[in-house]
Amino acid sequence: MRSPLLDLPGAVPAEAPDADVAAHYGDLFAEQRALAKGEAVVDRSNREVVRISGADRLKWLNDLTSQKLDTLTPGEWTQTLDLDLQGRILHHLTLVDDGESVLAHVEPGTADSLVTYLDRMRFMLRVEVSRADDLAVLSSATEDFLVPRAELAEHLGRPLAGLWAYEALRIEQHRPRLGLDTDHKTIPHEVGLIGTAVHLTKGCYRGQETVARVHNLGHPPRRLTFLHLDGSVDTLPPHGAPVLFEGQEVGVVGSSARHHELGPIALALLKRTVPVDAPLTAGGVAAGQEVIVPPDAGRNVRIDPSLRRRVR
Repeated sequence: MRSPLLDLPGAVPAEAPDADVAAHYGDLFAEQRALAKGEAVVDRSNREVVRISGADRLKWLNDLTSQKLDTLTPGEWTQTLDLDLQGRILHHLTLVDDGESVLAHVEPGTADSLVTYLDRMRFMLRVEVSRADDLAVLSSATEDFLVPRAELAEHLGRPLAGLWAYEALRIEQHRPRLGLDTDHKTIPHEVGLIGTAVHLTKGCYRGQETVARVHNLGHPPRRLTFLHLDGSVDTLPPHGAPVLFEGQEVGVVGSSARHHELGPIALALLKRTVPVDAPLTAGGVAAGQEVIVPPDAGRNVRIDPSLRRRVR
């Protein structure tokens, strides 16, 4: 649904899958700085919201997804994944329980498939699943907020930053986005979601065998990497652009952005065996690596989310 905030003076629409919200409002770097300082909010109302209600909701979601949710307290935000039988990521949910329902926001265009799957798994449990199109997502640099969509404009008491500002800080924080920094084969270990969205000692769920096997016995085939791009080049490598090492393709670019302090940056999914200090080219742009997922991820190696880059 198109955001009414696109009608504000200076608002420029983002590209798909975010065309329903503003990329910026006229001053990208000023918006980034304000967002990083906690002085602005971002309209992310193109995100889709799913509502799961009923007395059995937390235990049921705990059994179906990767995060430990049966002890989730009202008002506590967390993340969880819906995996397929091979442990590949199908949906990435950011959610909160309000005491009566779990409210989860997901990528644009993915709510219907999530609702269909969850509805099929209800059996005789006391749960109800539906889209919550009456709610919209706003975000600061570190928090998400759910507000009534009909009152969206009324909840913006602080300056606005566009989605480009949010994406630049997200990339700086090494946070992958489903569908941009992942593909249909991605497993959680490859993109650093162990710990943040996957609980390693909870009970079984679909895809858990792959998660446990990679964690205990082996290495994921790929690793998410943060790229510092050559700032002398005018263009950013587009999503899906090849990453080359010594003339051979070793990965693909996911998200890219211009950061107000770091310059051009990107996330890329590389083959695990690429040396961590190897000079790369990403879509024809020279790039240096900053390790997010180490080559020895798996074999009981965890990525501590507290070590991820913080927004200044």
